[in-house]
Amino acid sequence: MFLSEYEHTIDDKGRLTIPAKYRPYLAAGMVITRGLDRNLMAFSLEGFEELAARVNGLPWGDSRAREFRRRIFSGAVDLIPDRQGRVLLPPYLRKFAGIQADVVIVGLHDHLEIWSSDAWAPVRDAAEGDGQHWEELGI
Repeated sequence: MFLSEYEHTIDDKGRLTIPAKYRPYLAAGMVITRGLDRNLMAFSLEGFEELAARVNGLPWGDSRAREFRRRIFSGAVDLIPDRQGRVLLPPYLRKFAGIQADVVIVGLHDHLEIWSSDAWAPVRDAAEGDGQHWEELGI
């Protein structure tokens, strides 16, 4: 289970160090792809297979489904962390998410989000707001 948030720095080679708490879940491999909010999403291999099954179940005739499929799969890269728990984020993913150096890794139960620190700040502020608009979610 992925919880909490961690601040990290991308090294000069484009490597991201996965927080030690998450490494056991990702040691066999992980998939990182484009997120929905100009961020990146990281899944365990099993978690990505679950997402892939749901995405593949969308109707082929729906142009929105095809667009979503392209977003998820064309940007995806499968990675295995090295001995220090680092993965190389491809330049095209770093560019998509506006990641240059400082990042925040956010645990969202079944996957991680990877944000540039600057982009994460307003998202975190909104999440920490009064929550009035969440009533419609039924929570």
